[in-house]
Amino acid sequence: MKKIVILHTDVSQDASEDELDCLRQAEAVFEALTLSGHDPVLMPFVPDLAANIDRLHQISPRAVFNLVETVAGKGSLVYLAPALLDTLNLPYTGCRTEAMFITSNKPLAKKMMHQSGVATPSWICENDALQGVPQSDTFIIKACWEEASVGLDEGCVVQSPGTDDLAVTIQRKNRESGFSWFAEEYIDGREFNIGLLAGDTEIIVLPAAEILFVDYPWQKPKILDYRSKWVEGSFEYEHTVRTFDFTRRDEKLISSMRGIALRCWELFDLRGYARIDFRVDKNGLPLVLEVNANPCLSPDAGFAAALARADISYQRAIDLLVIDCLK
Repeated sequence: MKKIVILHTDVSQDASEDELDCLRQAEAVFEALTLSGHDPVLMPFVPDLAANIDRLHQISPRAVFNLVETVAGKGSLVYLAPALLDTLNLPYTGCRTEAMFITSNKPLAKKMMHQSGVATPSWICENDALQGVPQSDTFIIKACWEEASVGLDEGCVVQSPGTDDLAVTIQRKNRESGFSWFAEEYIDGREFNIGLLAGDTEIIVLPAAEILFVDYPWQKPKILDYRSKWVEGSFEYEHTVRTFDFTRRDEKLISSMRGIALRCWELFDLRGYARIDFRVDKNGLPLVLEVNANPCLSPDAGFAAALARADISYQRAIDLLVIDCLK
C-alpha cells in the first residue's frame, strides 16, 4: 500500500480560525483516504524548502494531496508548494503551479478574464489605471493575494468619486497591513458560486449555490467578509445562508454561470477542483468575482455542501482528485 502525503499549511495551534481550518481539511482528507485503502501521512509545508524535500524523500509517497493555502502566513507564496512538487516530479492533486499563481493574484486573474471576454467587475490597483467601466462609484478594497476574506469587513466598502481617491486608499491599506490591495467595483446584487470537479471522463459542474443576506439592514453592505465566514455568533455569520433551491426563473441565469465556470476552467488551465464566485448585477449579468483554485475542502464548507447536493460522497470526491492527479 503506497503512501499519500497530505501536504498542508504549517499552522500553529494558536492560529486564527481561517488558518486552523486547513488542519480540519487535512483531518477530513486523512479519514477519507484511509477509508479508501490508502496510507495517508500528514506533513506541514514549511518555509525551509530543503527540509520539505528531505521529508518527502524519506516518505517516498505515491502522490501528494496538496492542501497548502499559505506559506509563512502569505497567500502570495501559495504557488511554492506545487512548484516544489513539480521539481521533484511528484504527482499532486488540484491545480498546477501556473494556475495557482495566476488565480491567487486576483488583479492578474481579472485582467486575463477581462481580456478574454469574461465579465468581471471593474477594478484598479495602486499604480494602474481603472480597468473596465464601473456602474457606480462604490468600490470594495480587497487583498490581492489573501483568501478566506482575510482583512475584509464592511469598512472596506467605500464611496469614491475618482481614481485618485481610490489610489490613496489602496496605498494606506498597503502600509497598514503589509499586504497588497486593490479596489474592485462593488456590485449590489445576488451572490452565487459554482464548484467544478474533475470526473472520470469529464468536468463535473456542481449545483449552483446562492448566498442569501438575510435581514441585512439596507445600509449594510452585502459582502462575504471575514466575520460571515469565521466569527460564529456574529450577525454576519448567522445571517448569511447558502441555498441550492431556485425557481424556473433562474434556470437561464444558472445555465449561463455554469458555462462561464467551464470557460474559466479552460482559461486558467485548472485541474482537480475549483470554485467560481459570481455577482449578478441589476441587469441580470453574471460577473466573475474570483476564480478559486483548490477551494476549501472542510466538510462544513460550500464545496462539500455542493457535493452532497450532487449526491457525490466526500470520500468519492477525494478519490476522484487522487485518480485525476495520477493520470
